[in-house]
Amino acid sequence: MNLSKIVDKAYQDKTLAEIADAPVDALKGISESDAEALKQAFNVKTVRDLANLKYVAWAQAVVQLADAGV
Repeated sequence: MNLSKIVDKAYQDKTLAEIADAPVDALKGISESDAEALKQAFNVKTVRDLANLKYVAWAQAVVQLADAGV
């Protein structure tokens, strides 16, 4: 995985564990205001929190099943 495509420059030299525990705005395309909105709406503070958000898992499951033709 090319981390330079998914994380901001400040996080490109970090380990995956450090990125997982980094603020969600470490991901490219997520601004500080987006991160604040995620925090307010879902209490998402880190990349790990976002990945573990039940709504993300539900959305991924729906898409996988739809793509499989279920």
